[in-house]
Amino acid sequence: MLRNISLSLLLILSAAAAGFGQEAITARPSPTAIVTMKFEDTYVKITYSQPHKRGREIFGDLVPYGEVWRTGANEATEITVTEDIMIGGNRLESGTYSLFSIPQEDNWTIILNKELGQWGAYNYNEAADVLRFEVPAKKVDDVVWEPFTIAFEQKNEHADLLMMWGETMVSIPIEFLDH
Repeated sequence: MLRNISLSLLLILSAAAAGFGQEAITARPSPTAIVTMKFEDTYVKITYSQPHKRGREIFGDLVPYGEVWRTGANEATEITVTEDIMIGGNRLESGTYSLFSIPQEDNWTIILNKELGQWGAYNYNEAADVLRFEVPAKKVDDVVWEPFTIAFEQKNEHADLLMMWGETMVSIPIEFLDH
């Protein structure tokens, strides 16, 4: 009898813990977003969390200039490519990478790093960088993007990876290679 009560109590606690775990995932203040594109056999997917502006000053304040940023919220943003591509003028081998950035007022340093599953940029390890390059940052006249947004603008074998938030937009050229 005591064994049955203990087993029942264990099952109830396990169910409650699973319920709490699920609630914590769905109650995140910055939702997870996934954007994809495909050209012939090459597939590109970016998984990131979308922080919102909510009236705050973003770049230079919430996201300090000159510091490594997870390029989103929560876990570090990740990019997966199924075939080699050119990104920002650099060859990137197929695989999955963490995508970090170092925002500045006029340009951003884009970083692709081989260490996955990182929370934020707290344990960022420069020695694990695969690529590092700069792209210009463009200021827009009006606040267009309330949530941090990553999107692709595809033109056949060429595309632009757009990162937009508040008054700032960054465009990273991508070229699909013949395989």
